[in-house]
Amino acid sequence: MRFRHPDGSTVHLAYCTNVHPAETLDGVLTQLRDHCEPVRRRLGRDRLGIGLWLAADAARTLDADPAALRTLRAELDRRGLEVVTLNGFPYEGFGAGEVKYRVYKPDWADPERLEHTTALARVLAGLLPDDVTEGSISTLPLAWRTSHDAGRTEKALRTLAERLDALQELTGRSLRVGLEPEPGCVIETTRDALAPLTAIAHPRIGICVDTCHLATSFEDPHTAVDALTAAGVTIVKSQLSAALHAEHPHLPEVRSALAAFDEPRFLHQTRTATAAGLRGTDDLGEALAGEALPDGAPWRAHFHVPLHAAPAAPLTSTLPVLKDTLTRLVGGPHPLTRHLEVETYTWQALPPELRPRARTQLADGIAAELTLARDLLTGLGLKELP
Repeated sequence: MRFRHPDGSTVHLAYCTNVHPAETLDGVLTQLRDHCEPVRRRLGRDRLGIGLWLAADAARTLDADPAALRTLRAELDRRGLEVVTLNGFPYEGFGAGEVKYRVYKPDWADPERLEHTTALARVLAGLLPDDVTEGSISTLPLAWRTSHDAGRTEKALRTLAERLDALQELTGRSLRVGLEPEPGCVIETTRDALAPLTAIAHPRIGICVDTCHLATSFEDPHTAVDALTAAGVTIVKSQLSAALHAEHPHLPEVRSALAAFDEPRFLHQTRTATAAGLRGTDDLGEALAGEALPDGAPWRAHFHVPLHAAPAAPLTSTLPVLKDTLTRLVGGPHPLTRHLEVETYTWQALPPELRPRARTQLADGIAAELTLARDLLTGLGLKELP
């Protein structure tokens, strides 16, 4: 979906396909048919943006075989879909029964992360619509906090920037990569991103602002975005998402409601803001067990809940943080980013009674999320384009 900002520039809105498991090119092509095109039809649009997730196997195939890349591009065109952004965070196995800490491997000190991201950039250059010259890729925030080789990581990112420069010279396409702060990682907050990104000081390496992660870490959107712009950090893209919020976590009924979201597939880092600073656990179950986390103030958990459907009381979502962030990013005289991506990958991880039971229900839910995002954008003065 495309929108005209009041300054005349185009802002792109997509939804991320990491909600649909696929490890191979054939799986990606099936996604387009079974999921992405039906969402587009529900929205009544001739064209729908998707933030494509390509697992390592699919990325290697597309990068090595020009015919395979042409096939994907033709299939996107045939189904009324377009790609300006990729989710390069998960490497493989994101649809597995248990993902947890594995999603942070390989990290940016591992040469495989550089090669994978380079392959994604080459693929994206071939997938961009003919009238679009800028593409974006989101990636993990360096590494999980327990292991990090800062020197190798910085060298890898500088090499990536050089490769992106060379790719633009070759293709005419300008591609940027955004580190995506996430609780528990080396870069947990936008503030943590300032030092490594200003050290690299290259406009092709910037930040991806995920509004669920921002909210989970209790960051103020305006303060965070102001600090990024003041430091000259490029906001490559923003993932529009909402975290799980519990206002009174000491109450038994609140803990019971939270326990329904404690599931085995993904990590749900949980945080609370205290007078001594942010406190947290790596997963929701840890927070609920005993006294691992103070419960005198609200808790937020890294669980991407559907944008249009906040959990039932006594829980809610951090949708207000998303709205404030979006206002700051695109509500001013000029957009601070032009790539927006709805990313609710946890539909099938919701409590059983809230999960979609068929592909049609999932498509309905994704379309409803995109409708909410569209309404927020038009409410900020952007005009939806055909």
